[in-house]
Amino acid sequence: MEALTEHTASPRITPLAPPYPEALGALLQKMTPPDAPDILALFRVLALNPALAERSTAWGGYLLGRKASLPLRDREIVILRVCARCGAEYEWGVHWTAFAQAAGLGDREREAIVAHEARRDGLAARDRLLIEMVDALHDKSDIDDALWAALAAEWTPPQLIELLMLVGWYHAICYVCNVARVPLETWGERW
Repeated sequence: MEALTEHTASPRITPLAPPYPEALGALLQKMTPPDAPDILALFRVLALNPALAERSTAWGGYLLGRKASLPLRDREIVILRVCARCGAEYEWGVHWTAFAQAAGLGDREREAIVAHEARRDGLAARDRLLIEMVDALHDKSDIDDALWAALAAEWTPPQLIELLMLVGWYHAICYVCNVARVPLETWGERW
């Protein structure tokens, strides 16, 4: 895994700026969580393709919403590890700032999640499994039988499918953040 680097590059795709046309403003409001300090730069990039942004809002909303089958802690460990492995400081910082405390994540988990080589000492077995799963999918796009058996002992088949889709979705989000060079949120945590 590459070392984490500071995000300093200029945007390749400039996020939309206000004033927004009425329909686009409504879409951006729909995409933005009620407790967000402002409309996220990522959403303002995605909204350059309104049809895609509209459809991705439903999927992202499911993965982060109350109807998802995964507990907040599991979900956030997966998302944060995907972001770390992809080097997506933007999305990592937004999620750490917005969800880490509510998910019960602290310094020990933060170090394990962002470490160049996974540091799993002192983590709960369930947390270690999630990090191992993300790493296996990132490195090989597959999970070996031993890890799968351990995952299947902790999560139901519907949850396992959701975990796999969560990893894939956040890889896509990280690709957009990194390639578009979405500017970091001023309020988002840094590596």
